[in-house]
Formats: sequence, C-alpha cells, structure tokens
Amino acid sequence: MSDPARSMLDEDDLFAGGDVVPMRLGDAVIQRITQAIHDGRLKPGDSLPSEARIAASFGVSKPIAREAIRQLAAMGVVHIQQGKPTRVQALDAAPLDRFYRFAVRGRANGLTEAVELRRILEPPIAAHSAERRTIEDVEKLDLILARMEDSLGNVPRWIEADLDFHEAVAASSGNRLLDFQIRGLRPVIREVMEIFNSREARGPEDWQRTFERHVRVVEAIRVGDPAAASAAMNTHFEAAEAAIAELANHREDHHEPEDDARP
Repeated sequence: MSDPARSMLDEDDLFAGGDVVPMRLGDAVIQRITQAIHDGRLKPGDSLPSEARIAASFGVSKPIAREAIRQLAAMGVVHIQQGKPTRVQALDAAPLDRFYRFAVRGRANGLTEAVELRRILEPPIAAHSAERRTIEDVEKLDLILARMEDSLGNVPRWIEADLDFHEAVAASSGNRLLDFQIRGLRPVIREVMEIFNSREARGPEDWQRTFERHVRVVEAIRVGDPAAASAAMNTHFEAAEAAIAELANHREDHHEPEDDARP
C-alpha cells in the first residue's frame, strides 16, 4: 500500500488487519466488512467509511471497494442512498422477496412449485412454533385470528390477515432463517392466495372451514403440541392444494406477457 493511502488510516480503522489476498479482492472485502458487522464493530444504522477509506483499509482500488459495497447492498446488508453515507441495515427478507419473484416468473410452473415449497416448509415450522412459542407469540396469533374472522368473505382483507398469520407462525418458530424464508415468499404466497380466493364457489361454509383450519393450527401451538401443529398445518394444505394447483396451472398455461411485468 502506498504511503498516501496509509496516511488515511489511523488506529481506529474498523478493518485493521492487513491487506486482503489479491486473488479474491472483492470477496475478501465483503467478508471483512460482514465480519465487522457480525462482531459488532458495525451495527445497523452505522455508516460505512467512504469508498476511498475502505479501499485504503484493504489495499484495493476504489472500483473494487465500490463493487463490494454494491454486492453488499444487493444482499440487503447495507443501504446505499445517493449523496448520503452508505449505512448498515438490519437483515430482512427483501433479497429473498426479489429472488422468489424472479424465480417464479422464470418458470411455467413457478406457482405450483411455490405451493410445493410451502407444503414442505410450513408443517415443520408449525411444529417448531409449538415447541418454542412465547406468550406474546400466541397473543399475536390470536389477534390475527380475530382479524381473519372479521374478514370472512372479504378477499383483500382476508389475504392480508392470512399472510400475516403464516409469517407470525414462522416468526414464533425461533428460527430466523425460516422466518426470512416465509417473509421472502410473501409476494408469491399473495399471488397463490389471490388464485385460491378467486374461486366463484366460495360460500360462507367454505370460508368458515378455512378459518377453522387456521384456528386448529393456533390451538396446537398454544398447548405446545408439535405433532398436532404439524398435522393441523398439513391438513390446511391438503384441503387447499388441489384447488390451488388446478387454478395455478390454469393461470400458468394462459399467462400473458403483461403478467410478468407486475411488481
């Protein structure tokens, strides 16, 4: 590293520890910045040093430092704003959200695959929730059930409450990665729910049966019965997936180009 670059650094350098390995400059910069976040030297809301300072810290060029920051932004680790410092942000599901929307749109049977993915993930998630839920988790689920009951027959309100229900179950599982997965799937799940709830034959009894399946999931979680929670979630999907698959396949077989442009 040149003397002018060294002069930019001092004993408070967040990334002190020597130059990075030349063979993998960008990856090494990303690894060292994320390590600073993991060990608490950088916290959500903190601003990153300037590109010039980062480049000097690691002994790399400014374009390499800039590209590393862009990759971190794509992963949702930092937030870039024009004319403002780049800041560390708390992890969220936004990158998964974008990925799943792209993946589903890129395959003719994408929505059907999304239904299968949910069927694989959500029964074990409910079992974990029954083992690990807190009183606050159950109270939140009860509030969502009340919203769902008030929304019977009102498709837009029901979908929002139903989405919140499945995210709340995942959040109460005690596993952040499962939580991120379900939140990342929200736009895909929304589309599946729109398909399911667009059926013309949904009468009051059908709405009530759907609601009661959600109630049974919560009751199993409430009493701390993992097997019952998993079984209740399985039953919920068994009752719905045939109609979902049929309607999803119909929509996928007849999709139009403008569908792919929807957010």
